[in-house]
Amino acid sequence: MTPILQTENVEKYYGNRGNLTKALDGISFEIDAGEFVGVMGASGSGKTTLLNCVSTIDTVTAGRIMIDGTDITSMKPGHLAGFRRNELGFIFQDFNLLDTLTAYENIALALTILKRPPGEIDARVTEVAGILGITEVLRKYPSQMSGGQRQRVAGARAIVTNPSLVLADEPTGALDSKSARALMESLRKLVRERGATILVVTHDAFSASYCDRILFIRDGRLFNQLVRGAEARKLFFDKIIEVVSLLGGDVYEA
Repeated sequence: MTPILQTENVEKYYGNRGNLTKALDGISFEIDAGEFVGVMGASGSGKTTLLNCVSTIDTVTAGRIMIDGTDITSMKPGHLAGFRRNELGFIFQDFNLLDTLTAYENIALALTILKRPPGEIDARVTEVAGILGITEVLRKYPSQMSGGQRQRVAGARAIVTNPSLVLADEPTGALDSKSARALMESLRKLVRERGATILVVTHDAFSASYCDRILFIRDGRLFNQLVRGAEARKLFFDKIIEVVSLLGGDVYEA
């Protein structure tokens, strides 16, 4: 089976010849369908740069990134927007919902742009809203929802088109601990019940403990990885903290 995401010796430089900064240094890893993978590292480690490259927002200097068998590093700029719309889902720290649309309309918007029939749109929105526990807010506007509800609406919007890969950038950064727990439990539910494949960048070891596997980045390189397996989340959390203590920097424990 072809992995959903493959990165092969990815390098990324910023600056010019006289002042080069190497943000990514030969990173290689794979993510299979239905995996929930976290990326952790201190500020400046390269994790956000990696996410930007995978999301097609930025381009690599060297190496290759494959998403569901497509080499995005060789794709022409004119094709990237369509690929991003059809194959990728995004969850941002600040929600990025449209304030003038209800939760239902925010979730349905991408399907409307893809010209899906109304019956299919309604069925998909209803399904993902049920999984994420936001059915009761579908007719509300973002200003009428809590931060946790807004982020779960953002999660529904990201998954409703059945993308190959969902990318989440610090999704719990603006949430309190209760809302963060609810969101991460919801993302795990999407993986279990919808077969979603999720890559999440986070500083938060508690949020990371909900993942199946954690990739740790230091100075642009893959430093270590942990696989949860059948371990209880609390034990996995403890192991994450052990690696975090080696990484140093501003990686949060709770």
